[in-house]
Amino acid sequence: MAKVAREMVERAGLNVEKLVEALVSTAGDELATYYYYTILRVNVGGLQGEGLKPIVETARLEHRNHYEALVPRVYELGGKLPAGMNEFHDQAACPAATLPDDPTDIRAILDVLVAAERCAVRGYTQLCDLTAGKDYRTCDLSLAILNEEIEHESWFAEFLGEGPSGHGLRREISPFVSRFLR
Repeated sequence: MAKVAREMVERAGLNVEKLVEALVSTAGDELATYYYYTILRVNVGGLQGEGLKPIVETARLEHRNHYEALVPRVYELGGKLPAGMNEFHDQAACPAATLPDDPTDIRAILDVLVAAERCAVRGYTQLCDLTAGKDYRTCDLSLAILNEEIEHESWFAEFLGEGPSGHGLRREISPFVSRFLR
């Protein structure tokens, strides 16, 4: 544990236990999303789905990176991950991005993807609001992840016909979060 880091967060007036709980929950969301996006990506096919497959793959890999970037912060603040995967999955804040009943329904898969990203955007916005001016490291990390989650939402919403996203598919994975993975 980084004792001074925790001390400074406490001095800033944050309840560190609640912050760690939020970070663990968010990390659980990210790991679960990585898993479920693997299943969703495998089921995206056909003429309509092939254009979606690389976007789901990029988002999937970035969710893994978000998990990897969050875990050190949990431990720096004196927290820990749950001992079992079931407990970890069940305490996640966002609903699981499970495969729809009809795995060939690309529209239904897109609805699942965009709902997962919107939940993540809300969660990271709340983390940024909670830590702004009080826990610079967690806020910076949350903001980096938020930037990627907003792009994911935009990509999937564009496929749903909600309008142009203004974002192109990136050539690199996790451009905002990669500095936290070193």
